[in-house]
Formats: sequence, C-alpha cells, structure tokens
Amino acid sequence: MAEKQVKVTLIKSPNGILKNQKANLEALGLHKIGNSRVFNDNAALRGKLFKVSHLVKVEEI
Repeated sequence: MAEKQVKVTLIKSPNGILKNQKANLEALGLHKIGNSRVFNDNAALRGKLFKVSHLVKVEEI
C-alpha cells in the first residue's frame, strides 16, 4: 500500500514572517506564491506545515 501524499501550495507572501517560518518554507522548497510540491505525509512534514499553516494550502492526494 502506498503512503498518503499531500500537495502543499504557497498562497500568501512570506514577507515579514519569522525566521523559523521562513526556514520551514525553504525546507519545503516553496519560494514563490503559487508554487506547489507533493510530499509523503509524515509527522515531520505535519510539524513544518503547522508552523506555516497561515501561508499554505494543503490538499490530500
């Protein structure tokens, strides 16, 4: 059985956010508004997404 996957899209500008939130976006590979990436769902990813939940949209695939 394949792992669950999530699609993460940056929907708001990262201007003026905290340093740790900026680092999480860079770790996720999201640089410009509208950028999307697909990840395997795990606890580490969910932790990163929790920190930047106000900037991204998460969809389960």
